[in-house]
Amino acid sequence: MLSLALAGKPNAGKSTFYTASTLAEVDVANYPFTTIDANRGVTHARTRCPCLDRDERCGNCEDGIRYVPVELVDVAGLVPGAHEGRGLGNQFLDELTNADAIVNVVDASGGTNAEGEPVEVGSFDPVEEVDFIEEELEQWLAGIVHKNWESVVRKSRSPDFDMDDALSDLLTGVGASEHDIAAVLRELDYSPNPRDWEDADRVELARAIRQRTKPIVLVANKVDIAPPENLERLAETGKPVIAATADGELALRRAREAGIIDYHPGDDDFELVGDVSGAQETGLERIRDLMGEHGGTGTQEAIDTAVYDVLDRITVYPVQNESKWTDGTGNVLPDAFLLPRGSTPRDLAYAVHSDIGDGYLHAVDAREKRRIAEDHELEEGDVIKIVSTAK
Repeated sequence: MLSLALAGKPNAGKSTFYTASTLAEVDVANYPFTTIDANRGVTHARTRCPCLDRDERCGNCEDGIRYVPVELVDVAGLVPGAHEGRGLGNQFLDELTNADAIVNVVDASGGTNAEGEPVEVGSFDPVEEVDFIEEELEQWLAGIVHKNWESVVRKSRSPDFDMDDALSDLLTGVGASEHDIAAVLRELDYSPNPRDWEDADRVELARAIRQRTKPIVLVANKVDIAPPENLERLAETGKPVIAATADGELALRRAREAGIIDYHPGDDDFELVGDVSGAQETGLERIRDLMGEHGGTGTQEAIDTAVYDVLDRITVYPVQNESKWTDGTGNVLPDAFLLPRGSTPRDLAYAVHSDIGDGYLHAVDAREKRRIAEDHELEEGDVIKIVSTAK
């Protein structure tokens, strides 16, 4: 399962975003470090279900909307100096190492300072938060590299020394694969002798590793109270910014659970279907206005952007019966896998199970009812039958 981590300064709305996206109950309060230990739950990426191309819905989607499970981790708030251990920063940064991407939740209202303490709305510049997480992560990684660099120097004295192998030993523990390290080194101009490396070289390495292994999606939260000029300034940073109201999404999710509204997470509107009080209706209409202005509450868009745009994943559906699109017990399109773009049928086989991959024989495109080549690149929404010696 893909893993996304929510990060940002304290009191930016991460825990509310987490609760709205997972409906898991966590502490949500208006003070720094509400979260100490990371919360882990399951959210979903939204996509079009292939069953829309058939006469009947599959039973595993919502009116043709497929929600694919993704792990979501709510990491405690980070403060300036986190990479030096301030505010338990080392513990919190360590929680980010296994995430495939980071969702940086920014308080677009400017109603909390750098420490996450409440201040007058609009008095703090949220643009200061844009680079904050990147800088803390990169400095933290650079610190790890610096602390352990002597081990790389010692290895370099061996006649069979290999820089890729040495850095793999050093950095695989912080979420970088051997492939990541090899790719980063191809892009850097560096001395083959680690004794010649300076601090600036190690910082550059850490920055490149962070950019490759921890891409960031920026969420401008609290748009319901954010001054328009703050949103404009965030947009001017040149980075993709998703306007969001985590409070609004949480209200909609709970109203949906209560049978008050008809709403699919990620929709840009909802339908009132139950009885509500005047105050409830006023609150819901306020959220509707925000959704109309921003195209939704932004929370689902942030998850989808991380999965499908930043991580460039596609959704593929393995089946056993290519005619009925079912598994061995007759369930229609029961499983959905998020694979890297460019994946092949064999990659899908291994995603299903290592034994299925080891015994891979061939694959069938269930839409076209034809066998496809082993090097065929799968696409979003493909329905594939894997033929394997494993059962």
